[in-house]
Amino acid sequence: MSVSPSQSADYYLSLAVSLASEFAIDAVERDHQGGTPKLARDRLRQSGLLTLLIPREYGGSGESWITLFRIVREFAQVDSSIAHIFSYHHLGVIVPHLFGTIEQKEYYYKETIRQNWFWANALNPLDRRTAIASEGDIFRLEGKKSFCSGSWDSDILPVTAIDQETGKISVLVVPTQREGVELHADWDNMGQRQTDSGSVSFHNVAIYPREFFGSQAFPAPPFATFRACLTQLNLANIYLGIALGAFEAARRYTREQTRPWLTAGVERATEAPYLLHRYGSLWVDLEAARGLVDRATEILQDAWEEQWELTAEKRGRCAVAIAVAKVAATRVGLEVVNQMFEVMGARATSSSYGFDRYWRNLRTFTLHDPVDYKIRDLGNWIVNEKFPEPNFYS
Repeated sequence: MSVSPSQSADYYLSLAVSLASEFAIDAVERDHQGGTPKLARDRLRQSGLLTLLIPREYGGSGESWITLFRIVREFAQVDSSIAHIFSYHHLGVIVPHLFGTIEQKEYYYKETIRQNWFWANALNPLDRRTAIASEGDIFRLEGKKSFCSGSWDSDILPVTAIDQETGKISVLVVPTQREGVELHADWDNMGQRQTDSGSVSFHNVAIYPREFFGSQAFPAPPFATFRACLTQLNLANIYLGIALGAFEAARRYTREQTRPWLTAGVERATEAPYLLHRYGSLWVDLEAARGLVDRATEILQDAWEEQWELTAEKRGRCAVAIAVAKVAATRVGLEVVNQMFEVMGARATSSSYGFDRYWRNLRTFTLHDPVDYKIRDLGNWIVNEKFPEPNFYS
């Protein structure tokens, strides 16, 4: 299914809601299975949503990060693994935009549309086991990367590697099916089970000049460091989506199946005072987190539109807003996925419901990077008026 660039944001959101309804049907079963969500990935390919962020001058939909993150949140409410690989596709698509030349950006935008590429993620700059070296007119990539989300059934892998000549981190892309690229089915974690976030090995892989974006150094122009802002806010939206999905699942179960405790003094669980108190408290926290995430998304979109004119001041304020949103989404998310069982009751722990997946997914994903460091960054901003230091992670 192709999507016209002239379609409105409302159209894409409606399409996402429809797809989310499809993904919800077998979400529990697929979570038990793990592995690659091939049918769901195929539906995303057919939907036209893979070109959502590509500017219209290159043939894409030219949509905003505001629209994208609303869709990511919609998917996360029913299946956070799908939200994960879908969002990291878009975080991959913009890699040439941020790190490459104008010609590289144009080429990869246009080819993504022409070939309907599904991008994955093998950047993980914390894993420094990959190295790249020049060999005549090309480069050679050697090593291994962990946490390569969406690698199976993908077309393009963005990668970071250590330049053997300079010792600096280099950014490049490589087709997933190129000779020497080996995917490992070794993702066996308790949550995000259908993200294929295992490892990838690179054995003397040829990297051509168009695929190599050069070494990265800090300090760098603010826009060149902006992918970290995008990644962090993407996480906040997924965390919030999981929390909203868990809350709605608990609410439905409570209304339809929960029984009042014997000393509650009411006939129906929906009249139990302590249960209503818990729901009210959780809703207040969810609404606060939603407001902070939405505010950060608007600030991020405004900063993105500055492109290479983005200032360090504006980038810094954006990073602060994102950190606040991420901390809030993390806290309320973990609160909801724990307390949902308190408001549903013991029978809700049956594996047939799969309610535990909300906790497993959020607990796994919130360990992406320690939230304490975000809180420390915020304290440093509040007390010392120092913005978070721009790098690959923040």
